[in-house]
Amino acid sequence: MVNGAAGGGAGGGDFARASPRGGGRRPPAGRAEAEEGQGSLLDALKVAVVLLDATGRVLLWSPAAEEILGWPGERIVGRLLGTVLDPGGEEPGLREGGPGGGRENWSSGPELGEYILDRLLRTGRWEGVVPLRHRDGHLVRVEALASMLVDGDGRPFILASVAEIGRLRRLEHDLAALDSLFDSSPLGVAILDTDLRYVRVNRALARMNGRPVAAHLGRTVAEVHEGWPGAGELARLQRHVLTSGRPVIDLTMPGPTGGYRSLSYSRLEDRAGRVLGISCTIMDVTERRHAAARTERVRQRLALLNDVGTAIADLLDVPRIAQVLARSLVPRFSDYSGVLLRKAVVRGDDLPRPPHAVSEPLMQMGAGSVREGPRIDRMLREGQPIAFADDSVFGAVLNSGAPRLVETPDRLRATTYPGDPGTEAAIDLGIHSLLVLPLRARGTVLGLLVVGRADGREHFDRDDLLLATELASRAGASLDNARLYAREREGALTLQRSLLPQHVPEPPGVEVAFRYVPGSSGTEVGGDWFDVIPLAGGRVAFVVGDVMGHGLRAAATMGRLRTAVRTLAALDLPPARLLRQVNDLADDLVTGPEEALMATCVYVVYDPATRRCTMAKAGHVPPFLVGPGGGARVVDLPSGAPLGVGGVEFESVDLEVPDGSVLVLYTDGLVESRGEDITEGLERLRTVLARPRPSLHAVCDDVLSDLAVLGREPDDVAVLLARLGGACDGSSASWTFPAEAGAVRRARGLVRAALRDWELEPMADLAVLLVGELVTNSLRHARGPIGVRMVRGTSLLVEVSDPLPDPPRERNVTDDDEGGRGLRLVSHSSRRWGTRRGRLGKVVWFELALPGN
Repeated sequence: MVNGAAGGGAGGGDFARASPRGGGRRPPAGRAEAEEGQGSLLDALKVAVVLLDATGRVLLWSPAAEEILGWPGERIVGRLLGTVLDPGGEEPGLREGGPGGGRENWSSGPELGEYILDRLLRTGRWEGVVPLRHRDGHLVRVEALASMLVDGDGRPFILASVAEIGRLRRLEHDLAALDSLFDSSPLGVAILDTDLRYVRVNRALARMNGRPVAAHLGRTVAEVHEGWPGAGELARLQRHVLTSGRPVIDLTMPGPTGGYRSLSYSRLEDRAGRVLGISCTIMDVTERRHAAARTERVRQRLALLNDVGTAIADLLDVPRIAQVLARSLVPRFSDYSGVLLRKAVVRGDDLPRPPHAVSEPLMQMGAGSVREGPRIDRMLREGQPIAFADDSVFGAVLNSGAPRLVETPDRLRATTYPGDPGTEAAIDLGIHSLLVLPLRARGTVLGLLVVGRADGREHFDRDDLLLATELASRAGASLDNARLYAREREGALTLQRSLLPQHVPEPPGVEVAFRYVPGSSGTEVGGDWFDVIPLAGGRVAFVVGDVMGHGLRAAATMGRLRTAVRTLAALDLPPARLLRQVNDLADDLVTGPEEALMATCVYVVYDPATRRCTMAKAGHVPPFLVGPGGGARVVDLPSGAPLGVGGVEFESVDLEVPDGSVLVLYTDGLVESRGEDITEGLERLRTVLARPRPSLHAVCDDVLSDLAVLGREPDDVAVLLARLGGACDGSSASWTFPAEAGAVRRARGLVRAALRDWELEPMADLAVLLVGELVTNSLRHARGPIGVRMVRGTSLLVEVSDPLPDPPRERNVTDDDEGGRGLRLVSHSSRRWGTRRGRLGKVVWFELALPGN
């Protein structure tokens, strides 16, 4: 090829025709080792090759030269380069690398060419920056390297390599930036070839690995870090990136020299897409991971503090708080936990002042454990007393209120007393670290929170002690609130129970069952009540009411309201009138000047002789009536307004009930629930009541059991059931007389005869006397039929009725008065007497005790 080039025309022409413009020749085929360098670094640099003879005449002109300067080969080959590419004196040529290392200027291309040729003849080599004229007229600065060579015949020629200086400088800048990245980057940077061997490593990575740069080159990861368990996994990762081309970004894993590293890998390819290897960037993230771990630990601690606080915040039951607190700490914070409380806290009593009496053990009310077994029971059995010595850790914390961290088994034995089975069980379980924390409230230690960690878990530290102290502080406040609530609630319950009926009478022909359930620990005691009131003539009144509100005031108002109802019931008022009278007394029944009575009530009067019920209600839930053969129905009553709402009338409903029917009265806590319509609760109760039961007490139990199954937290619940039966045959007698003079004589005779038939002759004279007085009064003042009715029960009831609506009044009479002594005689001779409104007028009644009573 050189010989051809030296010949000038043929060689030069062939080379020139290899340019794209000249068409070129195809490379020889059949050479397996030949590869075309498409997209290589030379292609990016655009290095042109020019062949000159010793006089500076162009022999060969490469396609790259044509691309750089725009001159085709056929215009250049055979001509002097200096005359063809004359810069015209517009920009002087710059000589570099001369003997003195200075700079020289030339005014023309030939002068520059002569200088370069002289240098080549004397030294055989020249390099420098040359300004050349492009074919279109603009200047192109190129970096040139020329060498004087000799062909096989001894003829000299010049081989020059020319690169455009702009591209060359950009490439130099890129390489300089890459070198700077490797040399100055704080990150570990490496390049691995396709065999996954290091070909370049920076000093930062060498420092991370604890080995010099030379110890990396030519070696794989496994060879550099011999014996490192993670080398195999890292090699598989590198191979995956090399074969798949998918990069790995910020993969964190333990480093070969300890700590943690963030790894990023990507595949290296040249401009033609050939795989050259992989690049690697490594950053030591040990401190960042530790900081993240500390942050996560703080977050978990705050989350634990929040979760425990939320879990116990709404609880108002001391044992429940202790249980939730102990179990919330396991296993998130400890392996074992226990809550030990003073008995006064558990009972809701006043707290004793320190120091704590050693003779009084603490009660373990809450326990949490990661395991179960007999040793756990010895150490953490709920409800067991925990005794300890005065100089023990428990005693010191309880009396001083300062938390303690116990870190050794020897100190662990000093927590209670020597030989304590619970302490020995703790040591057997491998507990190596213990926190003993005071549960404080308002300057008093209520008990202890004890948490422990066992083998396989890190010891408690000071941060754990601070967290547990804050937990214990919040728990102490919740426990004290629950203690005070339990104390107030117990007082309200005591008051309410004392105000409820202590004994419920069962009049003849009536069977009664009842239940009262106070609200659960989530609510305060309410004002629900019930009552069974015997009335004259064997009749009986059933009452169920609900004072709105909770606490001591509601219980006190309930007591006043119940008393008012019983007092008015003794006057034998009809249900609607009784509720109206109670409503008029509303302002006098409340416990404070700024409060107003708001209560619901249902009042029912049952007469066994007539088998009739008269009912009225004030804003209360409707009663149920269960038939003798089964089937329950709601009794439709005018709703009325709650007691305390003025200007509202109440209405009564009168209905006849078959023998054996069951009247069901209750409060709204039995059927009302949040998020549920009351009709659903009424239907559920109707279904329960319709089931056959052996007794009324069984019905009460089933009704309350159904309420518990619903999983609700009820308000107070009062339930009153009454099986209604008629009076015994032959136990009553009644007559009606016209308003005539003979009515008194006839009434006396029939009464005496009835008492003789009932074997009650000893009381006949008194009964006949009083009946005569009342019938006489009716004859004197009324204009209509006179009714007389006698009922034999636990006493003898006598009723005299007439159409006159106004009740008679007892008068103070003197010795000169001819009349007015009848009612005084009735009042003084009977056990009790009274008047009431009847269907057509009034009824005057009196009761006489039976012989032997």
